[in-house]
Amino acid sequence: MDKNLKFKGRLRLYFQMPLVFGVLLAITDIITYTLDVTAGILMSGFTLIYLIVFLLMEHFNRPVVMNELVSFATQYGQIQKRLLRDLEMPNALLDESGKIIWANRAFAQIIEKSKVENKTIYSFFPTLSKDKFPNKENDEAELDFQYEDRDFHAKMKKIPLDEMVQNSDIFTSEGVYEGYLIALYLFDQTALKLAIKEIDNQSLAVGLLYFDNYEEALDSVEEVRRSLLTALIERRVNKYFASLDGIVRKMEKDKFFFIIRKQSLSMLQENRFDLLEEVKTVNIGNEMSVTLSIGVGVGGLSYAQNYEYARTAIDLALGRGGDQAVVKTKDGVSYYGGKSQRVEKNTRVKARVKAHALKELISTRDRVLVMGHRMSDVDSFGAAVGIYCIAKSLGRNVNIVLNDVAPAVKPMVEHFLSHIDPEEQVLIGNAQAMEHAGPNTCLVVVDVNKPSITECPELLKQCRSIVVLDHHRQGEEYIENATLSYIESYASSACEMVAEIIQYIDGLRLNSTEADCLYGGIVIDSNNFTAKAGVRTFEAAAYLRRNGADVLRVRKMFRDDAVDYRIKAETISKAEIFKDTFAISVCNPGNSQSPTIVGAQAANELLNMNEIKASFVLTEYNNLVYISARSIDEINVQIIMERLGGGGHMNVAAAQLKDMSVEQAIDTLKETLTSMMEKGEI
Repeated sequence: MDKNLKFKGRLRLYFQMPLVFGVLLAITDIITYTLDVTAGILMSGFTLIYLIVFLLMEHFNRPVVMNELVSFATQYGQIQKRLLRDLEMPNALLDESGKIIWANRAFAQIIEKSKVENKTIYSFFPTLSKDKFPNKENDEAELDFQYEDRDFHAKMKKIPLDEMVQNSDIFTSEGVYEGYLIALYLFDQTALKLAIKEIDNQSLAVGLLYFDNYEEALDSVEEVRRSLLTALIERRVNKYFASLDGIVRKMEKDKFFFIIRKQSLSMLQENRFDLLEEVKTVNIGNEMSVTLSIGVGVGGLSYAQNYEYARTAIDLALGRGGDQAVVKTKDGVSYYGGKSQRVEKNTRVKARVKAHALKELISTRDRVLVMGHRMSDVDSFGAAVGIYCIAKSLGRNVNIVLNDVAPAVKPMVEHFLSHIDPEEQVLIGNAQAMEHAGPNTCLVVVDVNKPSITECPELLKQCRSIVVLDHHRQGEEYIENATLSYIESYASSACEMVAEIIQYIDGLRLNSTEADCLYGGIVIDSNNFTAKAGVRTFEAAAYLRRNGADVLRVRKMFRDDAVDYRIKAETISKAEIFKDTFAISVCNPGNSQSPTIVGAQAANELLNMNEIKASFVLTEYNNLVYISARSIDEINVQIIMERLGGGGHMNVAAAQLKDMSVEQAIDTLKETLTSMMEKGEI
């Protein structure tokens, strides 16, 4: 043992204590001589023997003790190394670049290789890339990843090396050394995740099932066979849920409540709720197939919350036209089905009830504000005019919220304003509308049920009484605090709905100008009575004709100018046929004042080609890419546009895409169509 090697700290103090006591004995011996010489001599002999023994022990035992301590430290280091090597938790030491410097046995067993040093960690686990390592801002990092069907949670901690370099006799560094190592620990969470997944699969999903057209289907079959039709349908429903180990109970003649496990719900979603199609196959001579609407709630914090989710989901399914399933969770909403048109109700009882409720609501308010959606179209403005007439007939102050008049609507707006008192300020902007808003103001929203795209979304927060009249299918975003909501997706237009309501307002008769506005909305939205035009559509049109609506006058207001006509013809001529089913084209705005309207008209024209089931026209306008989607009956373009952030009807839908070019929008559209076709969604 090197003689220059010395103890320090407490160990050094421990070995110096005998010498300290020897010095104290010598001092005591001197004092003893002053008291008694004989005692002093005896004390001197004892002190001398003590010092001789101490020096001998210091000389012979110090190296032995030093060797023992060094041996212990060496063995202790080996024990630590063995413990780390044999530790069941996989761990490794990495350098800054991700190269493995050292790894224990458990780590090597995971990757099934005995030699892992000098290889990068991401060569074994690609998920653990450099960007996932700790950095200057964060000394630690965590992430989950999968490796060979096993789930791992990785923890990485940065170990700075600046102190080691400063105290090292081998290394030197100019300035501050910022090098570091990374300690990696892996936690196998496969069993834990399997247990959590199993528990999650056993959780309950609550559902509601309604027949969309129960009465109509029964009316289409002989009376003696109606009970048989009902029994067959109920048997099909009960058998279907029994196969999923679920419980189903009948609440009313056309309403069911069911409970299934979340695992069974996953099977339903994989099969895209094939019960919707199975029920349609029940036929004992009924002319009309029965369709269902299903709402399921899952993932709530309690069974009661799941039930509320289910109620919201069934409302969405019915509001979107029925014949579909809606699954609502805390994270969002999923839609399935919706491939058939909603059956038009021949009875107008609902319209009468809503008309009376609207009349009572307006009669109790001092002012009425009417607004539609942004970039107002003919249907939106025409419906607003209808509500304006109702409020005027009830003696209420009324204004229509309209910021910008689109060129396509301008002829009708001018036609309407030319026949009212010039001093009456009917059209107001957002600022004036906010001034009129208050607790005693009734806000009527027409032709839209999505709050974010209304003319003035802030009004929805300022008015307590809100009425929603719309013919678009209800989506995930809707006006929740409506006092009165009348949404009928089978209607051709909002003007049709308002025209029906007007007929139940006593003492109200439209003049020819007001009738023109409502009639124009029906004509435009039904594409001259060729799209979604039912019995009630023609009845509403007939009522408006009796009130003075002029077909020729309306037609003249919506004729295309030469520029728009050429743009539309060019758009149609360069259409691309995609997958032998879809027509896709781009509308070049050119000098058109209403390029989106021209694009929508071109999309309608493209449906006149054989074998085309849906058409899509893209228009770049105001830094947005507008997509107009149209179909006849086989393709539900609404669910396609919803994938792109839009919405609409089964046959008429649209979307607006931000931060992308037309070419990118076309690629996105094609990818969406391909994906939905492969999954059987369209």
